[in-house]
Amino acid sequence: MSDKFDVVVIGGGPGGYVTAIRCAQLGLNTACIEKRINKQDEPALGGTCLNVGCIPSKALLDSSWKYHETESSLADHGIKIKGSDLDLGTMLQRKDTIVKNLTGGIAQLFKANKVTWLQGTGQLKAGKQVEFQPLDGGETQTIQAEHVVLAAGSVPVDIPVAPVDQNLIVDSTGALEFDKVPKRLGVIGAGVIGLELGSVWNRLGSEVVVLEAVDAFLPMVDKQIAKDAQKQLEKQGLDIRLGARVTGSETTKTKVKVTYSDKDGEHTESFDKLIVAVGRRPYTEGLLSQDAGVSLDERNFIYVDSQCRTDVPGVYAIGDLVRGPALAHKAIEEGVMVAEVIMDEHTQVNYDVIPGVIYTHPEVAWVGKTEEEVKESGDAYKTGVVPFAANGRAMAAGETGGMVKFVADEKTDRILGMHIVGPQASELIHQGVVAMEFGATAEDLQMMVFGHPSLSETVHEAALAVDYKAIHVAQRRRKK
Repeated sequence: MSDKFDVVVIGGGPGGYVTAIRCAQLGLNTACIEKRINKQDEPALGGTCLNVGCIPSKALLDSSWKYHETESSLADHGIKIKGSDLDLGTMLQRKDTIVKNLTGGIAQLFKANKVTWLQGTGQLKAGKQVEFQPLDGGETQTIQAEHVVLAAGSVPVDIPVAPVDQNLIVDSTGALEFDKVPKRLGVIGAGVIGLELGSVWNRLGSEVVVLEAVDAFLPMVDKQIAKDAQKQLEKQGLDIRLGARVTGSETTKTKVKVTYSDKDGEHTESFDKLIVAVGRRPYTEGLLSQDAGVSLDERNFIYVDSQCRTDVPGVYAIGDLVRGPALAHKAIEEGVMVAEVIMDEHTQVNYDVIPGVIYTHPEVAWVGKTEEEVKESGDAYKTGVVPFAANGRAMAAGETGGMVKFVADEKTDRILGMHIVGPQASELIHQGVVAMEFGATAEDLQMMVFGHPSLSETVHEAALAVDYKAIHVAQRRRKK
């Protein structure tokens, strides 16, 4: 192995592996250090997202929804199935196969792009030196790099009141591996991860109770959208308790007893399993030596500028290690940006148009500012909201819950935010992303022709509704 590279990337998750591939494409001699060992006891690329996060959770969300449809709604379409059975083992095996195929694909991309995959741990030291410790226990090596990219990602936040044992009390990783459907499941945290994992097991038959310390449901989401999402999820059977602060937990051989307090006092609940999903924190343990020179803030995030440069020239940090939303697609784009900045190409991530998605059913997606954020700024604005209930394609699919909402500047008509709860929200939101990236106005969308029948027509109608031009819903003018 060479002891000198143009670029060394520490971390092989979405941000790290993309950075490495893009650097190699630009002609840089690149190495990527990754320490993960997968379920098959083999080294694996892809980080949390591909191995125990985004991908396996979506596989289970899709599988569990198909089971739910089979049990609950296919009869509405005239499809009657007798004696359907849940084979959880096959469902989990399918999830694992998808993960293995994708992570193996990254290894092939590394070979195709001549990226050197170093299997082990890396620590940044002074002078852009990286100390590499191989997984096989071989001798520690010091690698000299012209540029170093820190992309170590994040790990679940632990809470003392519910210590994870990956048996009865699990984190997001353990929640993907239950060998049977818990009869009663507790979830601490009503964020993206808690709602998605709670939805999976609720669809498969668990009685799910979600305990959220904050009084507001999805406070980062537009309030109108969040309210509708909560209503639909509760209708599906999720018992969402807000303002419920967990104060302790106790395990027996088969049960978890959880105590929590809310406005009505102290309460106790018993569960077969408990998922702790209270957020993630940057993974910096062992990443930096004391003399590395890289600055961290009070929350342990690495300080970077708008192009992800740290305080040390030639050292960059991306993804969950730095400010901004902990999203794989944000890390990916930061990685591409850093690779091109290294080559003196002018590039910049537009942080104002990064979409957020919650893959429940219905899905929730957003980009830009919420109505509450614009109102708080004092700027004059206008909104357009149209329900999927007015959409023919949604009706044909039996997916009429939810809505599309636009927030636009009153004076310039520029789109400031787009918010969706409903079918295919994760796909539809990118119409707003593209529009905002190009500085589109509500009128720009109003003048476009949308295919009929399509879910996208609700996007069109919502844009029309901004100026009281919607055709398929009755609108009342706002009082000035």
